Amino acid sequence: MNGQIFISLLNPGIGLLFAVAFFLLWLNHRERYVAYAAGAYVATAAAFLIQDLSPVLPMELQRLPANFGFLLTGMLFAAAIIKRYALPIPWRAMTITVAVSMTVFSWFLLVQPSIAARIYSVSLGAGVIALMIVRALWPLDRPYVIDKVLFWVATLSALNLIIRPIVILSLGGGFNDYVGFQQSVYWTTVQFSQAMVSIMAAISLMVAVALDMLGDLRRQVDDDDLSGLLNRRGFEAAAGAALRRCADAGRPAALLIADLDNFKKVNDTHGHAVGDAIIAAFGAHARATGPGDMIAGRVGGEEFAMLLPGAGIEAARQLAEAVRTGLASACGDQIPPTLTPTTCIGITANVPGASLSLLMRQADEALYAAKRSGRNCVRTFTPKPVLLATA
Repeated sequence: MNGQIFISLLNPGIGLLFAVAFFLLWLNHRERYVAYAAGAYVATAAAFLIQDLSPVLPMELQRLPANFGFLLTGMLFAAAIIKRYALPIPWRAMTITVAVSMTVFSWFLLVQPSIAARIYSVSLGAGVIALMIVRALWPLDRPYVIDKVLFWVATLSALNLIIRPIVILSLGGGFNDYVGFQQSVYWTTVQFSQAMVSIMAAISLMVAVALDMLGDLRRQVDDDDLSGLLNRRGFEAAAGAALRRCADAGRPAALLIADLDNFKKVNDTHGHAVGDAIIAAFGAHARATGPGDMIAGRVGGEEFAMLLPGAGIEAARQLAEAVRTGLASACGDQIPPTLTPTTCIGITANVPGASLSLLMRQADEALYAAKRSGRNCVRTFTPKPVLLATA
């Protein structure tokens, strides 16, 4: 195997290797963006194989599927990155870009042959598709390193596709035939720059997939399937972190603890399926009623906690009343019409710096006061007066 054959097999080999890797990842993480990534690397492997190693057809027609494969690679990879962020994929814009590029390419292949013009048509088309990734990710908050890496990989890919052909062709001139093209400095830069970008893109996206899989596992560990809220472990971790952020920013926070009234009697009388329906309805009702930054969890069998970062006691009281008064209607026809579920709620608010355990104790005291008051009510934690010693 001579050096030229080795170079020709470099990108197909990389493409097939990463295609298999993403396919295996997809088997364990059935997200569509992972499948798009696998398809992108299949397309790039096929494109390079056709470009470098396929039999020559009349009028060099093998160049059409090869260069379509390069553009398809860009489309699928753009779809993979954009889909990961649950953003709308610009299929129409990408399809139009590919159609225009291939039309121009075909003209300069069949009507007015020009290798340089064909290079520009495909490189600029693929570069425009890469810019669509940059445009989609530009307004997003990128809190994690991998998000920044994916953004800059897309930016580097766009610059590589748009600027490199212009610079090298303007310095080195055009090509008379494909023999000279495949032995040129330009094609060598294509082989190696594309290999480097492919490796960087694949590794970055693989890390993103791995992080997403870890996130799914964490959610499985921290979520309560029945209520749709966090479980106790997940609530304590998320609420503790939110309280620390509030303390750092000098913001208050409020905590609500709710307990379903006479829940054991409901289960004994109507069955556990009805009890489960009430728990699920409470979780959905709490999510719909609370603010977007609320952290809510099912911290016991029929006990729930809701942390409101930045909120005071009045905001907590309003939410508690909304949750209490709306519970029965939230259950709807999922429970017997003769059953009217109610809840007691204890609330407390803090100054910055209070721990979650302290707030939980205070809200529990308020909850017990609500139960002693006859249930189906809201009570606020009131500190006990401090008696000073007198002479």
